[in-house]
Amino acid sequence: MVIRLFSIARNAFVESLRQPIYLFILIACGIMQVLNTWVTGFSMQDRLSAGLTGDDRLLLDIGLATIFGCGTLLAGFVATATISREIENKTILTVVSKPIGRTTVIVGKYLGVTLAIALAVATMLIFLLLAVRHGVLSTAADKIDGPVVTFSILALFVAVFIGVWTNFFYGWSFPQTVSVALFPAFFVAYLLVLSLSKRWTWQELGHDFRPQIALACGVLSLALLVLTSIAVAASTRLGQVMTIMLCAGIFVFGLLSNHLLGQRAFENRAVASIRTAVAEDPTDPSFTKPGQIYTITLDGPPEEEFRPGDSFYYGSSANGFRLAVAAFPPFEGDPRAEGLLRDGIEPRIIVTDVDGERLTIRHIGATPLRVTRPPETGDIIFKTPTQRNVPRIVAWALVPNMNAYWLMDAIAQNRKIPPRHVGLVALYSLCLIVASLSLAVALFQGRDVG
Repeated sequence: MVIRLFSIARNAFVESLRQPIYLFILIACGIMQVLNTWVTGFSMQDRLSAGLTGDDRLLLDIGLATIFGCGTLLAGFVATATISREIENKTILTVVSKPIGRTTVIVGKYLGVTLAIALAVATMLIFLLLAVRHGVLSTAADKIDGPVVTFSILALFVAVFIGVWTNFFYGWSFPQTVSVALFPAFFVAYLLVLSLSKRWTWQELGHDFRPQIALACGVLSLALLVLTSIAVAASTRLGQVMTIMLCAGIFVFGLLSNHLLGQRAFENRAVASIRTAVAEDPTDPSFTKPGQIYTITLDGPPEEEFRPGDSFYYGSSANGFRLAVAAFPPFEGDPRAEGLLRDGIEPRIIVTDVDGERLTIRHIGATPLRVTRPPETGDIIFKTPTQRNVPRIVAWALVPNMNAYWLMDAIAQNRKIPPRHVGLVALYSLCLIVASLSLAVALFQGRDVG
């Protein structure tokens, strides 16, 4: 079975590379990355972030968007060329008529298409990294990066020369050969560019390499693998145009899902944010036991005035998602009274004292309230528990969330991308791919291919 699976994957990979649209989109993406270095000099910012100026950050932003769009189109075209077109031309009968399960066919096709998409995305990302190294020519005093231009032209010439030579003497497919040769040629070119400064002097290989940018590019490539699995599932029932439209629709709606669905899936009103949070007992700052007290300093005037006895909720999200405090009923009575820890008092976290922008909060009740962590700097404060809109939550969960793959905000704010986030995104991608391929198998099982 494994041999058959890899045979199908190999054929799908070769067939993908032979599509003229494959090389066309690669070249188009490279041209657009060159144009991006000319048209992104209007950010009006000189502040450095992640080693980039405002113009270069805009270049990176538009460059990543270019790869996202080109990769989505490529996934739709390649998936339909290897599955939908074979079903329409009845050529897939030569595979399914043999003792090969349809599940093996779908998984093999996906592996082949994924390898082709991964090769294309890796090539396009090198185009982007070369453009980022070159930078934006914001002023007339900025000079062209000689190593980038020289080695990029040489890499393109080498790839095209290999394609022409092998096509003329051996009859190899020109688009396929050039598409494969572009990646190693530009990868070597990028390594040479990293080893040379703009003035053609030797430098350390990691001097101009931006690990956070490379990590953001790697996470973005996971999104394109997810879109590839969706394109494979769609191509089992739809034609080329409808598959591309579906991929484009999921791509756009996935980017807007946080705004259209996510922002109203959890509803709460933020009152203030925490500047500092100090435990009364520094030896036990857990805030999980009744009687513990915290002094909170607000980061500015609150949106709504606090009074002693008010409920106090906090969390890291501005919409109240995953509050650190479990829901509890409002408090009635004197918050300074004694006996708030005796039997019969329900667990709560309340405000006991207000002094301008300084609050004193206390964990009361006979039994502890479920508190996942103590308040921290930057937390958002609420007076009520978060309301959940279940239909919106379900719809939000079903739509692939493409915002999880877009890490430009972290780069723009000069923050390191947490490895935990990368791991969670990779796990999320794996779940989406498995779900899409399961749907593809189910759709293909009932498809009449004769």
